[in-house]
Amino acid sequence: MFDVGLGRILVALIVGQICLHACMTGVRMAAPLQALREGQAAWVVGLLMGLFAAAPIVLALQAGRLADRRGYHHPMRIAVALTMLGALVALAVTWVPHFTFPAMCVAAMLVGGGANVGLIAIQRTASRHATDPTALKRVFSWLGLAPALANVIGPVLAGALIDLGGFRAAYAVMAALPLGALLWARRVPKETARPRAADAASRRAWDLLRTPGLRRLLAVNWLLSSSWDVHSFLVPVLGHERGFSASAIGLVLGVFAVAVAAVRLAIPLIAQHLREGQVLAGCMLWTAGVFALYPFAHAAWAMGLLAAALGLALGAVQPMIMTTLHQLTPPERHGEAIALRSMTINFSSALMPLLFGALGAMVGASALFWLMGAAVGAGSWPARRVAAVPLRT
Repeated sequence: MFDVGLGRILVALIVGQICLHACMTGVRMAAPLQALREGQAAWVVGLLMGLFAAAPIVLALQAGRLADRRGYHHPMRIAVALTMLGALVALAVTWVPHFTFPAMCVAAMLVGGGANVGLIAIQRTASRHATDPTALKRVFSWLGLAPALANVIGPVLAGALIDLGGFRAAYAVMAALPLGALLWARRVPKETARPRAADAASRRAWDLLRTPGLRRLLAVNWLLSSSWDVHSFLVPVLGHERGFSASAIGLVLGVFAVAVAAVRLAIPLIAQHLREGQVLAGCMLWTAGVFALYPFAHAAWAMGLLAAALGLALGAVQPMIMTTLHQLTPPERHGEAIALRSMTINFSSALMPLLFGALGAMVGASALFWLMGAAVGAGSWPARRVAAVPLRT
C-alpha cells in the first residue's frame, strides 16, 4: 500500500502525535476529575476543559504558516516545549494546593496549545506524501490512529496512576511523554525552508473561506467535533455522579478510543469504495442515535458499549474531512487550511464546554445528550451536499 520509506515516515509521525496527544488527554482527564473531587461545580469543570482549546485558537494560524514555511521539525520542538511545560505546571501545583484551579487553567492552555501546534505540523507533513484522493484517505486513516491510541494511553494511564499514586504521579508521567516526539522526529526528513511569499502580508487565511464548499465542510466538522467534546465532557460527569472509579471512567473513554482506532484501521482497506459525503452523513445519523440512548446507560459496561458505537461513527469522519479539505484548498496553503479548521473547532471546543456546563446544570445531562443528538442528526443534510462540490484531483 505504501513504500517502505513512506511507511517509516508515517510511523514516526504517528508516534510523535501519540506522545503529544496522550499527554494532553491524560491531563484533560485528570484535571477535571481533580476539580470535581475538590467540590467544584460542573460549570467550573466546563471552563477548565474549554481552556484546553483556548490557546490553539490563538496559535493555530501562526503554527500553520510556520509549518508551510519551515516544515516539520521547528514547529515540533515548540510543541514539545509547550506540552511538557503545561504538564509540569500541573505537577508543581500538587505541592501548592491553594493555587490549584488557576494553575490548572494555565496548564490546560499550555498543553492544549502545544498539542495543537504539533498536530498541524504532523497533518501537513503527512499530506505531502499522498499522490491522489484514495492515498489521502489512507494516509489520514493511518495518521488518525495516533489520537485514537493516545485517547487510550492518556486517560487509561492517568486514571490508573491516580488510583495507584495520586494526581502527582499521573502528572509526572504525562510530563515525560512528549520527549518521545523529539526522539522520533529525527526519522522525518527535513524540508527546505520556503521564503516568505511576496503577498503573504496581504494574504489572509480568512480568504480561504471563499473556497466553494469549505464553509459547509467546516460546519459539518464543527458538529462532529462538538459531539466528541460533549462525550468527553459528560462521561466524567456522569461517571462521578454514578460513583465510578477513575479507572472505570478512563476505561470508558479508552473503549471509545479503541473503536476509533478499529474503524481507522479498516478504512485503508476499503478507501477506494468510500465517498466522503455519504460517509459523513451516515456517521452523523449514527451519532444522533447513540446520543439518544446514552442517558439510559446506568452501568459502566453499558456506557462502554455506547462509547464503542460512538467511536465507530466519529472515528470514520476525520479521514474524510481531511481528504476533502486538502482537495478543496491550494497545496501551498495546506498548513493554513489545517490551521483554519483547527481554529474553527477549537473556538467551538473552548465555548461549548461552558455551554455544556450551563445547560447540564439547568436541564441535566440526559437532555444535553438529546439536544446534541438532534443537532447532529439535522447536520446530516449539509454533509450530503459536500459530495456535490468539485474537488481537486
